[in-house]
Amino acid sequence: MGCLPTKHVRDSPRSLGLHEAVAVAAESSCEKVDLPDFLNIATGTAFTVSEVEALYDLFRKISNSVIKDGLIHKEEFHLALFRSKKKENLFVDRVFDLFDQKGNGVIEFGEFVRSLSVFHPDTPEEQKAAFAFRLYDLRQTGFIERHELKEMVLALLDESNLDITSDAVEMIVDTTFDQADANGDGRIDQEEWNVFTKDNPYVLRNMSLPYLKDITMIFPSFVIHSEVSEADLFV
Repeated sequence: MGCLPTKHVRDSPRSLGLHEAVAVAAESSCEKVDLPDFLNIATGTAFTVSEVEALYDLFRKISNSVIKDGLIHKEEFHLALFRSKKKENLFVDRVFDLFDQKGNGVIEFGEFVRSLSVFHPDTPEEQKAAFAFRLYDLRQTGFIERHELKEMVLALLDESNLDITSDAVEMIVDTTFDQADANGDGRIDQEEWNVFTKDNPYVLRNMSLPYLKDITMIFPSFVIHSEVSEADLFV
């Protein structure tokens, strides 16, 4: 026998909460839908439970945009969060790798929320600095090496469609190390990085996305642009 529609199906989906809307859709289509544990996922993040529910709607759209498996693959991540069709970019790839906390090549909903929470305006600067440090620590050695910083600067320039000379890139790297490498060992550790970002807040300027505070009111278009200008690259 087929499934019988419930009386709730008459209600407009827009008048229902996320739980009710999904439940109605599942009941009317005879499919079982398991919702994430929104309360548990919200714990330890800058998001409320309602905001996590709103993020779930966004996550479902992104994770089914190319490969319909409920997981965000790198191609979907590039297109949705960066509007980038480039196949390879070190900056984009590094952000994806940090969102992919399990390191299995895809981003699950919990990973998506926890990682995105770093970009919430209310998240402490220390957490933003730690995320940025990991972004630049390409080899995951616990230090930012000079060649790693140069690679990331070049990737940021490419993502921002900026074209500057190789001499200018070298000057950026040299200036950063002159200010950040306090003990002069040729690499930047986490403590040195924290001091550097406090002295140079522009470094973390793109680590805050203001519209994350209004996610339950405005359906956001999540685009994490590097938004680097030539002025930002010079200390």
